[in-house]
Amino acid sequence: MSGWRRRTHRVTERLRAWRGYGRSTLWSWRGSQIGRRVVIEPGSRADRPWRIEIGERSRLERGVWLKLVADEARLTIGSHVFIGAWSELDVLLRLEIGDHALIGPGCFITDHNHGKAARLCIDKQACVPSPVRIGSDVWIGAGSIILPGVEIGDGAIVGAGAVATRRVLPYDIVAGVPARVIGHRK
Repeated sequence: MSGWRRRTHRVTERLRAWRGYGRSTLWSWRGSQIGRRVVIEPGSRADRPWRIEIGERSRLERGVWLKLVADEARLTIGSHVFIGAWSELDVLLRLEIGDHALIGPGCFITDHNHGKAARLCIDKQACVPSPVRIGSDVWIGAGSIILPGVEIGDGAIVGAGAVATRRVLPYDIVAGVPARVIGHRK
């Protein structure tokens, strides 16, 4: 890449970041608690922003949806967290994401599920919440799904397209549907 192109690319990236800082300021005016230098890219949206806390230097790529479905819902995102494009965080009760976590594009994370009693239609049953916690230094691969009640331990890796249905221990590497341990980070 020529020097001119490199400088143009840097300027473009800086402008993109400043626009993202502007969007995070707008979110904070709507009640979100947002740390310094948080970048929120275009098309990202938040329901009930006054129940959201985002640590410094985190980044939400294009089209991220922070979907808080109840006034009791609470979403806490740590510092230096990256959430990939078109990911959805669906929160009824509580979702916590630790510092330095990476969430790939197209991920779905939820803390609730519909009731499943046979005597009632599914759509008539109340949702059953169970908090989700994603630790620090976690990598969740593209297209992964994290289900209610799951805890992802610090330093764990969830492979692309995996469905985490139960606790993932610290530094475990899991993959598959349902996610199973395939290795460990040393």
